[in-house]
Amino acid sequence: MNKHEKINYVEFPSTDLLVTKEFFAGVFGWTFEDFGPDYTAIQNAGLDGGFFKSEQAVSTENGSALVVIYSNALEATQAKIEAFGGKTIKPIFSFPGGRRFHFSDPNGNEYAVWSDISA
Repeated sequence: MNKHEKINYVEFPSTDLLVTKEFFAGVFGWTFEDFGPDYTAIQNAGLDGGFFKSEQAVSTENGSALVVIYSNALEATQAKIEAFGGKTIKPIFSFPGGRRFHFSDPNGNEYAVWSDISA
């Protein structure tokens, strides 16, 4: 349901939409609906959104917002990310309330995964 003045949708750049879909489907089980050759919508990700064709990538070093994904098995999620071609760019670290790591997808976009469950 759409809620007045609440975040409703998020979009990310992708240099290769096929690689993006394979990565996020394999790691997180997300599904996609294509809208032409330059856009795919995300489904089953917790928040609606999409990926658009772009030669740019997002990174906190460049001032981008950071999307943080929750996991109840942090190390297992990190292993899946690496198995599907993602790279850990900030190893697991603790913070008040949990632990997290940052990774880049095969297109170079930065995300984070966190957990409030100790290993």
